[in-house]
Amino acid sequence: MAKSSQKEKSSPQARSGQHEVADRGLSGLIRRGNVFSEKCPSRDIMKNVTSRWGVLLLVALLEGTHRFSELRRKIGGISEKMLAQTLQRLEYDGFVQRTSYPVVPPYVEYRLTPLGRQIGKKVRALGDWIEENVPKILAARESR
Repeated sequence: MAKSSQKEKSSPQARSGQHEVADRGLSGLIRRGNVFSEKCPSRDIMKNVTSRWGVLLLVALLEGTHRFSELRRKIGGISEKMLAQTLQRLEYDGFVQRTSYPVVPPYVEYRLTPLGRQIGKKVRALGDWIEENVPKILAARESR
């Protein structure tokens, strides 16, 4: 018995994780996510988080609660339509909490959920890396 389990661990399937995937089945793959699969729901989440406006909104909301108009002023170049759509997508994914107060004119605030703070910190790190390396990236572009 020990030999066969040792043999399995050294097989190409075991090293690639194929046995592990087969054991979990489809529901396991869906729960965990397999971003390389075209049908994986994590692709839609990744698209929402890593879009130009998604990144900027998540980073802006790391600073705290904002109203719609504040976010629009803070993020140069975003249209009202794109701001609304991106906020809706991030809310749908559980990253943004929208609070609407029953007053006239309407008063709506947006803040990150705990999950949103986690992903916000990660995309901020990516944004920081890009900002730090802009000169190198531009030089690489110009050298082509």
